[in-house]
Amino acid sequence: MVGSEYDQYDAVGLARLIAKGELGPSESIEAAICRIESRNPQLNAVIAKCFDAVRDSVAKGLPDGPLTGVPYLVKDLNTSLAGVPATNGSRAFANSIPESDGILVSRLKAAGLAILGKTNTPEFGLGSHTFNTVHGATCNPYDLG
Repeated sequence: MVGSEYDQYDAVGLARLIAKGELGPSESIEAAICRIESRNPQLNAVIAKCFDAVRDSVAKGLPDGPLTGVPYLVKDLNTSLAGVPATNGSRAFANSIPESDGILVSRLKAAGLAILGKTNTPEFGLGSHTFNTVHGATCNPYDLG
């Protein structure tokens, strides 16, 4: 699946394609990874990438759920993803690395979502823009200036 085709689908659309066997979870995930790698340098939206871990999960088999194989990113805000820093956009938590998934991530994974990483957040989720001293600012994709 190439970029322009991938862009036509939301999570439900991708889940339907995967359920019908028209798209494999690996293809879905690789398309998302390609998008992240090509666009994140300008945006700084994805602050933690778990690409190898998600590829391993797909190879072992994702749980059979309503969103099996659909790529997903969780916000770095009160979200515990095992082995991935949980900064909440604050230097106070810059070295906080949970040993296990939190309940939200566990439920997302049980639904079959493939967690690709974490996205940036304003410090503690406060503010009208995404800037923090740990990861910097996230740019608006419609106005990179």
